[in-house]
Amino acid sequence: MKTAGKIWLGIFIAIIIIAVIVVTPIIRGYNKAISLDEATKTAWANVDTTLQRRLDLIPNLVETVKGYAVHEKELFENIAKSREKYFAGDSITGKIEAANEISSFLNRLLMLSEAYPELKANQNFLQLMDSLEGTENRINVARTRYNEAAKEQNQYVRSFFGRIFASFAGVGKVPYFEAAEQAKTEVPKVEFNK
Repeated sequence: MKTAGKIWLGIFIAIIIIAVIVVTPIIRGYNKAISLDEATKTAWANVDTTLQRRLDLIPNLVETVKGYAVHEKELFENIAKSREKYFAGDSITGKIEAANEISSFLNRLLMLSEAYPELKANQNFLQLMDSLEGTENRINVARTRYNEAAKEQNQYVRSFFGRIFASFAGVGKVPYFEAAEQAKTEVPKVEFNK
């Protein structure tokens, strides 16, 4: 009787050990997928917050420039539409597209200062430019951190076992926040409709 009890106890302990050996990597893989997803979401939230700061500065900048460049109505309308598109964006991809549009229009807006020397001397404009420059630097840092988190997540999701764990956790690939193709190949142009 004692021997049978010891055998059953040994079998029970062996089953526990085997279960721990098998289940532990599965739990780790699942948790890693969740952790990478959360890191990417946090990094995106930082990008989003910084882009919000930029979007909050733009109306003041537009109002300051409007007084000097009233004929640039189309540019001002495009900036407003791009801001609305960003706020209406319900996906990271949509927000990235809108942010790239805003960057393009913002470059055109800032180039207007070259045509209006009195605008360059405006204290409001200079303060807004300083704030915008700091914000653009923050955007670059946040975008870099987001892309690093996205790279880690995407690598894991594409790996053999990572794909399995990620699918169990409902974690997928995420888009990178890259510059618009147009920005990579074209120099911004400013056309004055006087």
